[in-house]
Amino acid sequence: MKITKVSVRKVENVNPRMKGTAYVELDDCFAIENIRIIERQDGTLFAAMPSKKMANGEHKDTCHPVNEETRKMFNDTIIEEYNKIKDESVEE
Repeated sequence: MKITKVSVRKVENVNPRMKGTAYVELDDCFAIENIRIIERQDGTLFAAMPSKKMANGEHKDTCHPVNEETRKMFNDTIIEEYNKIKDESVEE
């Protein structure tokens, strides 16, 4: 499996930790939207997979990597793309 397309959009949100969103295509045949780019307390960034809020208030990923190697591939690729656009102004 390969990431064949990544599109990142910088956002300004009421949550200052959320820096952007990403769209990823796998093998030119499967898309994942609404991946959030989040800043941790220490200033590093990570890609948070799409999730939904459960009745108990917790959030549960709707899709996610099942091993560390794949999670790292997603995170590294998305953050690399975000770093290319982070200094651009936010589109309305």
